[in-house]
Amino acid sequence: MDSTEFRKRGREMVDFIADHFDNIRDRRPFPTVQPGYLQELVPEEAPQEPEKWEDVFADIERVIMPGVTNWHSPQFHAYFPTGMSYAAICADMLSDAIGCIGFTWAASPVCTELEVKMMDWLGKALKLPKEFLHCTGGQGGGVIQSTASEATLIALLGAKSNVIHKQKQLHPSWSEYKIMSKLVAYTSEQSHSSVERAALLGSIQIRHLRADDNYSLREDVLEKAIIEDKAAGRIPFFVVATLGTTSSCAFDNIKELGPVCVREGLWMHIDAAYAGSSFLCPEYRHLLDGVEFAESFNFNPHKWMLVNFDCSAMWVRNRQSIIEAFTVDPVYLKHNSQETMPEFRVNIRRKHLINILFFLSRTTLYLPIDS
Repeated sequence: MDSTEFRKRGREMVDFIADHFDNIRDRRPFPTVQPGYLQELVPEEAPQEPEKWEDVFADIERVIMPGVTNWHSPQFHAYFPTGMSYAAICADMLSDAIGCIGFTWAASPVCTELEVKMMDWLGKALKLPKEFLHCTGGQGGGVIQSTASEATLIALLGAKSNVIHKQKQLHPSWSEYKIMSKLVAYTSEQSHSSVERAALLGSIQIRHLRADDNYSLREDVLEKAIIEDKAAGRIPFFVVATLGTTSSCAFDNIKELGPVCVREGLWMHIDAAYAGSSFLCPEYRHLLDGVEFAESFNFNPHKWMLVNFDCSAMWVRNRQSIIEAFTVDPVYLKHNSQETMPEFRVNIRRKHLINILFFLSRTTLYLPIDS
């Protein structure tokens, strides 16, 4: 396919996408196919000769669409909302065309610099504490991840690295294995399964604490668990609080949990994947009160903000805690501007997501400014 044919086929695809959304009400929200339906529609072996584009394009309706669950259908009410917008699709096209890999500033300066700016725009709209913003000149800042699951894992590994370093200073004779065997994390019994998965991947024991009648984790339950674990010789170090649980959109009481975490020296990570976009609305911003006690905060713009999946925004109070946990600095990543721009180096896919936020925040979304 050359540029001339690309112009033609690109227009055809744009028309197909526009027609799809214009008529999505006429499509079933959930497909009627049975497991294995694709086996008879797609050959066992890949073609040995190029096929005509017209034949490939025809297979969109014949092969792909029958098995699609239409998450954007107005009749789809399962799981959670997922975003899409024409501006985001256009941004996606540009990102795919540029095709850069932004693992460092030098690899593609705009990836790092636009990420810094977009995360500050979004953080200001959420009225996050200034410690979480790049523009204040402090140690905090935002970074785009793919999913909230990834953000929780990164926060846990950052907290683990931080506490191991502290414990080695307190107990020079302790091995890293001995310290890890004592670490314990906490979350609500209502939290997402990804929190438990993060603990498994991080080789950390985690306790699922009882929620109250409103499915909220409260300070008395957390304090009791901390006292129990300290008495047993364990080292509490990490708490995941959820704002908008998957099962019932319940909120943990971060205004109560936060002071406990600060007093006991625990890293509190706030998982607002589901409900976080609502905090952009002034009438719902109070639900985020208590974020000032957190070490990290995350929500998913790809749920309510018309951003295509997958885009998860994460802020940390001290980015060095994350950077040091993932420091790998081979010679091919070194460059002369390493100390001038923040580089988390934990997600190289973000070039696609940054462009989407840049397009949307200028054409489709209203991000309130605190006057």
